[in-house]
Amino acid sequence: LAPAAYTLSPEGRLHMKNGTLGLVIAAIVAGFGAIGWVISIWDTGHETLSKVAVTEAPAIKSEFELVDQTGRAVHDEDFSGKWQLVFFGFTSCPDICPITLGTVTAALKKLGPAAQKLQPLLITVDPERDTPAALKPFVSRYHPRLLGLTGTPEQIAAVAKAFVVTYNKVPGSAPDRYLMAHSQLAFLMDPDGKPLGLLPLDDPSTEPDEGAPDKVATDLAKWV
Repeated sequence: LAPAAYTLSPEGRLHMKNGTLGLVIAAIVAGFGAIGWVISIWDTGHETLSKVAVTEAPAIKSEFELVDQTGRAVHDEDFSGKWQLVFFGFTSCPDICPITLGTVTAALKKLGPAAQKLQPLLITVDPERDTPAALKPFVSRYHPRLLGLTGTPEQIAAVAKAFVVTYNKVPGSAPDRYLMAHSQLAFLMDPDGKPLGLLPLDDPSTEPDEGAPDKVATDLAKWV
């Protein structure tokens, strides 16, 4: 379970593979506790801006206090004993988020009864617009058990830090028409809330679809 750009160590640390091409977004390392640490994501032009060798990336943890699309308070402890599929995105995302959620929904259907062991979670990186009311119709398009989670900007920053995810606002044609650049990662967390791996996502620079539903379902079946 890993997109081509990343590896996940047994200690739950995310590493960028040598030679990865991509748009590199620097984590504000004082908050993440690793000097010079960065992660990479793809932009539409696949232009290489930087490559950095990671020596000690922070450990990923499933820790959060948020609310779901119904306004119900949700804590990481609520999923103790369950496998979690954790994604970060936002409802105004034009392409990557809907594609990823659609792929995972199809993969869970292919997985059959074992999918009941998995709790899919979408955590927004756009708390300003993604209220529970905005999340509810969005998540309803996908898997029936998908939970959309939001919170205050401080709560979202805290959970992004716990998962080593970066995000930032990209101005648009109007103040309310901005986009959110964010790490394109999908985590498989074990019943103890520890990271096991990264779901395979499509690499747009290659011809085959690395994140096809069949491939995602096959990888998930190895664990659950």
